[in-house]
Amino acid sequence: MPSISYLVAVLAIVFTITFALRAVPFALLRTLHSSAVVRNLAVWMPVGILAILAVTALHGTVSAEPRAMPYALLAVAVTAGVHLAFGRRTILSVGIGTAVYVVLVNAF
Repeated sequence: MPSISYLVAVLAIVFTITFALRAVPFALLRTLHSSAVVRNLAVWMPVGILAILAVTALHGTVSAEPRAMPYALLAVAVTAGVHLAFGRRTILSVGIGTAVYVVLVNAF
């Protein structure tokens, strides 16, 4: 069993690294706040993340249950429509799209 001083040293190192990795981006963001790159990332990153999640979910759905593909595509269309129609509210559009998919898969 490791000594107490060894465990305390490991915890101190882990704490320092974790704190630095979480604090540095916020410190850099203050200086980069007026940067065009940061503004573009703020616009396109959420879209990219949702696209990756959608492709991953659709791939898993089609692989597991090929008959559900039309339902998944319809749910994606509903999600995009709700997102554009109701002020780009991500949680609302993803929630409604998910509900549409669940209803379609379970009803038919």
